[in-house]
Amino acid sequence: MKGEEWYQADEVAQEYDAKRFSRGGRLIDRREKRAVLEALSPIEDRKVLEIACGTGRFTVMLAERGADVVGLDISSAMLSQGREKARSAGVADRIEFLRGDAARLPFPDDHFDTVFAMRFFHLADTPAKFLAEMSRVSKEQVFFDTFNDRSTRVIYNWLLPMGSRLYGRAEVERLVDGADLTLDDDSHDFVLPYGFYRKIPNRLAGAFRSLDTAIGETPLGDHLASVSYWDTRV
Repeated sequence: MKGEEWYQADEVAQEYDAKRFSRGGRLIDRREKRAVLEALSPIEDRKVLEIACGTGRFTVMLAERGADVVGLDISSAMLSQGREKARSAGVADRIEFLRGDAARLPFPDDHFDTVFAMRFFHLADTPAKFLAEMSRVSKEQVFFDTFNDRSTRVIYNWLLPMGSRLYGRAEVERLVDGADLTLDDDSHDFVLPYGFYRKIPNRLAGAFRSLDTAIGETPLGDHLASVSYWDTRV
């Protein structure tokens, strides 16, 4: 994985949410959570695995809505933040946080109703291996997002210290097919890259988001989108 040492640093975990989901990043957080909720609903009593759960912002959200969730991450520091978040939300009994490798998931076949990963595949050096493992341990659904290779994300990607893998639709379809999954639905969003929103105050983010959404609703919207959400079935 790219940037693995950076990702696992204690100081990165402690500042992760504040740096990415404050200011205009709050808007990104709301949109991503809505995407997960829409894809995974109904939530209650579902058995869910989150790959690369980080500080647990999705994991805790799903547990609050009645899911039984396992959050897996390679960073002990990130998992510590997630456990504290779960305790504060009163849902620690519905979540198990595990440190592990997403390329070798420690679960039997068909163990979960849903397996999902957000903000993961842009860092994956071997995406086919990861997606195949997600498919193996899910009996119903695999959901994930990608950053796209024909968008303003390309410009922003030059500035990232660790780099990001960008995807086109044809590559995603090959990955899905190779993992014996069937693409059920997809949606595309954010003409402006995430990094732009994180740099501006929250009071300005709404105005730019309105413009962003207006462009996204045109015929060029899907082509220019920075982010895609892929909902697949086993």
